[in-house]
Amino acid sequence: MANALRQHQPIAPVDAVPRLHALLADDMQAVNALILQKMQNPVALIPQLAAHLIAAGGKRLRPLLTLACAQLCGYRGAAHHVLAAAVEFIHTATLLHDDVVDHSNLRRGQDTANAIWGNKSSVLVGDFLFARAFELMVDADSLPVLRVLANAAATIAQGEVQQLQTANNLLTTADDYYSVIGAKTAALFAAACEVGGIIAYRPATEIIALRQYGMELGLAFQLSDDVLDYTGVPGKEPGDDFRDGKVTLPVILAHAAGDVTEHDFWQRTLGNEQFADDDFATACKILDKHNALAQAMEHAQNHAQAAQNALAIFPDSEWRHCLWAAADFAARR
Repeated sequence: MANALRQHQPIAPVDAVPRLHALLADDMQAVNALILQKMQNPVALIPQLAAHLIAAGGKRLRPLLTLACAQLCGYRGAAHHVLAAAVEFIHTATLLHDDVVDHSNLRRGQDTANAIWGNKSSVLVGDFLFARAFELMVDADSLPVLRVLANAAATIAQGEVQQLQTANNLLTTADDYYSVIGAKTAALFAAACEVGGIIAYRPATEIIALRQYGMELGLAFQLSDDVLDYTGVPGKEPGDDFRDGKVTLPVILAHAAGDVTEHDFWQRTLGNEQFADDDFATACKILDKHNALAQAMEHAQNHAQAAQNALAIFPDSEWRHCLWAAADFAARR
């Protein structure tokens, strides 16, 4: 079945998100209108700061997945708009908090909110957006949906705390790393997909499959993102994770294969945050020597394949083709 799907109406990974945007244009317009409505507040800084991050761009992949999964399940109604907006608010709130924790000054090539308005404002507006997300969850009038998204929000916070514990720690294992990215990234992808099936009242087997699809796609997405931190991507400064002392899978793989001199290098840089001008270039050479980036990308592609396998339970449709391609996109950006 998987081979037949791949051969019928193939969609290139690079076209997956634009295709979803085209198919879901009306739905996304409704979601964007709802987001703008819920950002309004008499305290002028709140809509100003929130709009700065939301207007900065991004592919809106998470709300797209909520909408697409609802369509895949044959949903007819408007609750998917509310849930897609809630998912985007949760994601935006976490970005505001992440930039404060990471002392980030740039996101998608633009100044971060905390760089412009300060950390206190960013944290508090992030809290406001979380509250708005919960209002939207309640508006969906589904206790199972509320349970899924509330659990995702708690899991994301847990993942961020775990990431603080693994930062600068070269004893971090691949299992530790997966625990972090499963919580801080993949959990929201999983919830975003799962709720699309819940509101359509699909069987438990399909809802579980959607959750599995989102979880595996989220893992692929974060693995790819961590590789791109060393190879470069438009709108992101290469080496941010390195300079922040984040121990990601490429580093874990290279450290495990490295010699004493390389161990000392990783300890001085990531462990002790003592950097010289050419350290990032040296890190890239070590990663290349041990084929660590390629190995991490292979992990990402394996998770993308697992996401695609989860779609096998659903009948052939354009929605399934788009979601299939979106999994490849997550691993091959």
